[in-house]
Amino acid sequence: MQTYIFLDLDDTLFQTLRKCPTPLTEHPVVVRAYLPDGTPNSFATAKQQWLWAWLQQTGKIIPVTARDSAAFYRVQLPFTEEIILNHGAVILDKQGQLDPIWMAKMRSELTEAYPYLFSVWEKITAYCQRDLGYRLRLVSDFDTIWYGVIKHNEGTEAILKVILEDILITASAFTEGHLYWHLNGNNLAVLPACVNKHFAVNYLLQRYTAQHGEIVSFAAGDSYTDAAFMALCDYAFIPKNTQLHTQLLSTK
Repeated sequence: MQTYIFLDLDDTLFQTLRKCPTPLTEHPVVVRAYLPDGTPNSFATAKQQWLWAWLQQTGKIIPVTARDSAAFYRVQLPFTEEIILNHGAVILDKQGQLDPIWMAKMRSELTEAYPYLFSVWEKITAYCQRDLGYRLRLVSDFDTIWYGVIKHNEGTEAILKVILEDILITASAFTEGHLYWHLNGNNLAVLPACVNKHFAVNYLLQRYTAQHGEIVSFAAGDSYTDAAFMALCDYAFIPKNTQLHTQLLSTK
């Protein structure tokens, strides 16, 4: 039976050095991804290195990541199947080309989402002018704006939660379901409802089932927003001490 593994990357398969076990002399790591200037910034522990080797022997691996194409291609791992980028907004085929059906669908749905996204983003931009530590970016890839990201130089969730409470939680674009937000560490994303890993994974699962009949599917992810696509699969892995792992423990 054909096996497919839908694999989140950051904080699942590797992470920043700050999140790695210390001291490094006792817990050696390897570089997995780089910054645009070539500086190493993502590392895999011994267990994560073992996991990657095991998964490669287990089935066909499909990365499912929030990274855009430029950031993805700075990951030093040999992916050979389809690729899901930008929180599910983009799907690339095995040759690294855009899936035309998926892209046409996404761009059509974004037409309705843009007024809500840009209106909220204008309010966020005005709000963040009070603190020069905020860093805002509308993520654009393949000549299309997909979503917005907010970070802060302090590097913590606490200061980003203020934006949630002051702007996002009660905004009609969110309460009516046109947009949603995702906060994990120093990363607050504002996304159109159509941009979701869940939709992209479901699209590929249907394709693989049509091609092969019954398949076995696995998923791995660390954050709240990974849970929906992981639930589509037959089996799921959750890394220890991550956002999703902590949430599951809190529900006991």
